[in-house]
Amino acid sequence: MIITYYGGQFMKIQQGDLTVAYNPFKEAPEGVTRPARFGADIALVSLNHPHFNGVENLSHGDKSPFSVTGPGEYETKGVYVRGVETSSNYGGSPRLNTIYYVLIEGMRLCMLGALDTAKLGEKVYDDVGEVDILFVPIGGNGVLSPADAHKLSLSFSPGLIVPMQYDAATLKQFLKEAGQEGVAPQEKLTVKKKDMEGKEGEVAVLKVM
Repeated sequence: MIITYYGGQFMKIQQGDLTVAYNPFKEAPEGVTRPARFGADIALVSLNHPHFNGVENLSHGDKSPFSVTGPGEYETKGVYVRGVETSSNYGGSPRLNTIYYVLIEGMRLCMLGALDTAKLGEKVYDDVGEVDILFVPIGGNGVLSPADAHKLSLSFSPGLIVPMQYDAATLKQFLKEAGQEGVAPQEKLTVKKKDMEGKEGEVAVLKVM
């Protein structure tokens, strides 16, 4: 599995010929200057806001994505997706936020979306279950603060934690909270199921491409 980060919460996840896009932006968040366009098989949208819902940018060549935009259970192209309803005040008004649990060839991913609170009900944890890789927003300004993001991340007991929607200051604080200040950003994260053995709360930082 190869994971690439385009800023905001925009992630590309590749497994063989399959491409999953997560929270592609229609309108680039602050600090993101390079537009990203590629073809995706599956698009996941956590929240109906231009920072997350640019699905139209994911049709390219012979690929046009199967779009998942809210709670429910979905299965396509061998990928299982469960969307769990939560809430958010991202952008200054109440909105529905969807946490996604995604199962791709034995790899269990969880994307928290635009969460702005670390307090989740037990039903969320029951619906998500065990997590290999957790994608968590850490930058404040409508999403979790670095401290709350780290606290919440540990509650899922993931093998790997991938921070999203950060700047230099919030990333530094998040790494300090995690006791992993020495983590160096990497251009892409390449990981296999066997690599997850023995990992507990390890942070992997991706550069914005």
